[in-house]
Amino acid sequence: MSSNKGKDVAEGSSRGAAMAPDQQNPPPLSRYESQKRRDWNTFGQYLRNQRPPVALSQCNANHVLEFLRYLDQFGKTKVHLQGCVFFGQPEPPGPCTCPLKQAWGSLDALIGRLRAAYEENGGLPETNPFASGAIRLYLREVRDSQAKARGIPYKKKKKKRNPMKANDESSSFHMQ
Repeated sequence: MSSNKGKDVAEGSSRGAAMAPDQQNPPPLSRYESQKRRDWNTFGQYLRNQRPPVALSQCNANHVLEFLRYLDQFGKTKVHLQGCVFFGQPEPPGPCTCPLKQAWGSLDALIGRLRAAYEENGGLPETNPFASGAIRLYLREVRDSQAKARGIPYKKKKKKRNPMKANDESSSFHMQ
């Protein structure tokens, strides 16, 4: 048997290749890339499970919105309803029956990954259902409603100005 092993390697058979060093395997995917692939496969499975199944070429923003709402059932973020005694309280003192939903940040990141995956898998940027205005509007509504439910307004982070650049600009006016 040991003579066959050498022969397999010399002839390049698949048995010998399995024992050869991993020179032809691509490097492992980054966390982001593997998550993007997993999300893309999950979305594809969701479309195939629709009755009737939806082809990716027929997918539109409505399918994406339905997918995002479907994902809420797996959410872990308590979103208080307006009638709840804890509505608007950042740290409620007790339990309630309000639903668990997907957090806005998770949905926003998911859409970003799916938007990239769509184009990497041959979709045109002009027809990308994940880039639709309806999706941006939905995400904004989710963000705002979750912020209100927690009593914490969402504030967009402002870009920091470079103080050195501002000083350079002001000093150039004084030199003239």
